[in-house]
Amino acid sequence: MEQYIIDEHNNRQLKQHQGKFGFVAGEIPKAEEVLRKLEAFNIAIPSWALGTGGTRFGRFSGGGEPRSLEEKIEDVGLIHALNRSSNSISLHIPWDIPENAPSIKNLAAQFGLHFDAVNSNTFQDQPGQKLSYKFGSLHHVDKAVRGQAIAHNIEVIKHGVALGSKALSVWLSDGSNFPGQLNFRGAFQRTLESLQQIYESLPADWKMWIEYKPFEPNFYSTTIGDWGQSYLLASKLGDKALTLVDLGHHLHGTNIEQIVSLLLMEGKLAGFHFNDSKYSDDDLTVGSINPYQLFLIFNELVEGMDARGMDHATGIGWMIDASHNVKDPIEDLLQSVEAIKIAYAQALLVDKTALTQAQQENDVAKAQEILQNAYRTDVRPLVAEARLKAGGALNPISVFREQEVRKQLIKKRGEKTVATGL
Repeated sequence: MEQYIIDEHNNRQLKQHQGKFGFVAGEIPKAEEVLRKLEAFNIAIPSWALGTGGTRFGRFSGGGEPRSLEEKIEDVGLIHALNRSSNSISLHIPWDIPENAPSIKNLAAQFGLHFDAVNSNTFQDQPGQKLSYKFGSLHHVDKAVRGQAIAHNIEVIKHGVALGSKALSVWLSDGSNFPGQLNFRGAFQRTLESLQQIYESLPADWKMWIEYKPFEPNFYSTTIGDWGQSYLLASKLGDKALTLVDLGHHLHGTNIEQIVSLLLMEGKLAGFHFNDSKYSDDDLTVGSINPYQLFLIFNELVEGMDARGMDHATGIGWMIDASHNVKDPIEDLLQSVEAIKIAYAQALLVDKTALTQAQQENDVAKAQEILQNAYRTDVRPLVAEARLKAGGALNPISVFREQEVRKQLIKKRGEKTVATGL
């Protein structure tokens, strides 16, 4: 996406934008400070999210999907050019093994990108794999299967080192479908022992992010089924191990913002996989179902990170993890990044001094008003202004559609291409 195209788009919309921004900025204290924080805030794009997602029942390609890691980097580069808020890419190994790491790293740099956490995959068998993960990987009763899964994670670390990544993200589907299928304590202990071997292979400046999930693909138990189990493992492993929160990996009604607050307080919050859900782990567009919860989560994040003196942009990991079954993946990712930055901007507007006073006085109604006043503020002009200052488009999706980018990608890559990933 040539910069002049974005500039021309912005010039056509500038007058209308300035009117909206001027109105909002005039009502907000420290608007320039908020803009600086918004401009610095970036969200990583996962390499597996650049194609249309699948379900248990089928997958329908949208056309023009990236056929290689190089083309995935090009797509993330396009997203970043449009929104100036997606300057990193997270790889899933072995879906996206870089055959020539220096070349891949150089290509990413040409688009202003670097590599975020690398993700291992022991939740499915790969072509040519010697042993099966049908009954688990790091918790498997067979030491040989565990050894294979450990070796894979260590290989992923090596790929990450070559690319300049600084974190290994581990999600396990290990669990059971029926009572009596496995011994819970034994499964947990074997998982810990496996993770310890992987942990010992981490470079000194790396982190291990341990993800959790209450169910699926196993429907009776999951060996790392909730934040408590992840936190327990991370605590036993050491300072480099942290808990990763995926917004979709919670049971109905779970108070995610409270979980986030406590993990942050303990210095054990790795970061986020952002998505949204109506029923369970639906992997929907961020903010499409429950934007108020997203705001409440960011309210706790801003308060907790400020209390610890952490940089909002770099203190923890920020990444999208979604599936695009019926949308154009690039449009969906642009929408998700926008929703995240809106929630973050709203959280920056919360009057922390007044909220603390209301809490100390047990003034419940006032506390609610303070939060909802920030949430009901239309911060979209603020987010757009930050994007404009960084060289992005005032309306990224409009530019994407005006330039008929998907049509160009289909012409270049084909109608029936299918990207690697879920």
